[in-house]
Amino acid sequence: MDQIAEKIGAGLSGKDFDGSLKFDCGEDGVIVLADGAASTEDQDTDCTIRISQDNLVKLLTGKLNPMTGVMMGKLKVSGDMGVAMKLGKLLG
Repeated sequence: MDQIAEKIGAGLSGKDFDGSLKFDCGEDGVIVLADGAASTEDQDTDCTIRISQDNLVKLLTGKLNPMTGVMMGKLKVSGDMGVAMKLGKLLG
């Protein structure tokens, strides 16, 4: 999870992301995007995406479309959907 968080953090560099978002991978841990950085420290966020670690990697590498993932039940979004939508633009 630390390696994934580092890659996300590098991708966030120089980009503006308002709000906070958590990728909850269950027993594998969490990745929290807040204040322009990515960490593995769990905290309350505006939006939570529950996803397996494998599917998170696919999502971040463009192999899993976010909308398809939601439709197929591979990821579940709770909280502020606006924050989740901003993530798509950020990673895209």
